[in-house]
Amino acid sequence: MVLVKAEIIAIGDELLYGQIMDTNSHWISQELDLLGAKVVRKTTVGDNRTDILTAFAEAEKRADLILITGGLGPTQDDLTKPLLAEYFGCEIIEFPEAVAAVTDFFKRRGREMTPLNTLQGHLPSCCTYVPNEVGTAPGMWFERNGTYWMSMPGVPYEMKKLMKDFVLPKLPELFDLPVIYHKVMKTVGIGESWLADLIKNWEDALPEHIRLAYLPSPGHVKLRLTAFGNDRVKLQGEVAKQIELVMPLIDKFVYGFDEESLESAIGKLLKSKGKTLALAESCSGGYISHLVTSIPGSSDYFNGSVVPYHNQFKQNILGVKAETLNSYGAVSEETVLEMAEGVRKLFGADFGLSSSGIAGPDGGSEEKPVGTVWIACAGERFAEAKKLQLTQDRLLNIQLTGVAVLNLLRICLIQNNK
Repeated sequence: MVLVKAEIIAIGDELLYGQIMDTNSHWISQELDLLGAKVVRKTTVGDNRTDILTAFAEAEKRADLILITGGLGPTQDDLTKPLLAEYFGCEIIEFPEAVAAVTDFFKRRGREMTPLNTLQGHLPSCCTYVPNEVGTAPGMWFERNGTYWMSMPGVPYEMKKLMKDFVLPKLPELFDLPVIYHKVMKTVGIGESWLADLIKNWEDALPEHIRLAYLPSPGHVKLRLTAFGNDRVKLQGEVAKQIELVMPLIDKFVYGFDEESLESAIGKLLKSKGKTLALAESCSGGYISHLVTSIPGSSDYFNGSVVPYHNQFKQNILGVKAETLNSYGAVSEETVLEMAEGVRKLFGADFGLSSSGIAGPDGGSEEKPVGTVWIACAGERFAEAKKLQLTQDRLLNIQLTGVAVLNLLRICLIQNNK
């Protein structure tokens, strides 16, 4: 059993200009991973002869499977087909069955064929013609020196049809594919470097066929364990054992696994404890409410929220004292604690959460610079507040505040069962 290395080449100026997002490469990578083929590189090139030929040559040096998308239209700027013919040293000829398929495609849709459309059925003589049942540009399959190539249209639904019908079923026939098994642990409330220090000895002791990757995102760090072998059940057991070994070190930071989101993990905790939640969001502007209500069934535990952006509404709606605002300001421990307790009582919830801060880019001071945020969680018998020192970016600050508020609730749910 040998690890199969795959490379994806996406062709088109529109991808480099940012006019179209390359979702094809992402989808192909996921499908290959499920089969046990490892994508070693993704390359995006424009409609340029030299760049495309260079990408072909470099890919052939390192990959067992090369998947190409885009550049198969009938116009002069679509270079993939002629350059594949040039690269493989063969001429472009008419494939009668391909021309017939294109003709039938237009006939079934009541559209007129043009000479350019007919050229869609002219392909490199050295390729295997692969019918495209949902479009006019055929797939083209090549084999040389133990490397397999597939060229497909850039239109996502056409590419996916060719992958599902032809490429994916063919790979097990060509390769002795290994099993690649992933398991993701999701953490919050700890930075990547601190997490790495915490689990260094465990990481160093991982078996050779199990690898660890750190995948940070705003407020979170995912730990992905990837195991390679030929027995999926055995790999799952080995990875489970490694998770069992590391959890005592990081369990207070782990909120879920694989596709679990922080907001869904919070929802499960609230449901399991029969508790409810209410939110008072100032600087986060309703973003946390959006996260909470994005989970189906959130009405079971989410009572409601307010966005008291101006101080008068913090007073009038939530009952924050005027002397608190005058003495400490809206961005203060004292204010967010009163906001959290006020919203808890207003909605009759078990937990009240609040946020107030300076999201930026303006409004900061020497004492409270942009990125200063206070958050709080209040229950019937406790209240806890926390100060955050975030960034200069407004949207990022809102996002990080959302993560921090939900994590504070998670901690309070675990620590305060009553």
